[in-house]
Amino acid sequence: MKKILVIAFICLSALGHAQLTSKEEVTPELVAKRETQKKEVTKNYLALKNSLIISDSLAVVKNAEALKASLNKFKFKKLSLEQMNEATIKRKDIIDLVTQVAATKNINKQRKIVQELSVKFWELAPKFKAEDATLYLQVCPMTGAVWTSDSKEIKNPYYPKNMLTCGEVKATL
Repeated sequence: MKKILVIAFICLSALGHAQLTSKEEVTPELVAKRETQKKEVTKNYLALKNSLIISDSLAVVKNAEALKASLNKFKFKKLSLEQMNEATIKRKDIIDLVTQVAATKNINKQRKIVQELSVKFWELAPKFKAEDATLYLQVCPMTGAVWTSDSKEIKNPYYPKNMLTCGEVKATL
């Protein structure tokens, strides 16, 4: 009988803790922390893209590492199991691409990898976008290469010397 009471007490304690944990998820502090994480991921992607515009391969490496770190800390919320699995796989793909970017100092190789990374980033951008931010999907019509920007102004990260302003806004979040 004692064992049953102990087990019942443990179960009730666990249930109480689970309810307390779920209530913590909606506190203003946790909402603010989540928004900060979203801003961090987006800021690091944009810094990576902007490093390509100025052709600074060392800054690309640094910003790739920062993006990788912020992606590793980011947790998806309010998704079904299927959506969670899909988002987690896409995030892993982005992290793998960011790792490849950080592993080379060749700016042309970095640009090639970031082209693929940018497609995958845009697919998850609705999850990474902060409430007060606007993001634009931009594309170079000559190559079809896309990137995400926080400005409508076109600054092509793939061809900054010859076609800096070549591109157009394709979508907005």
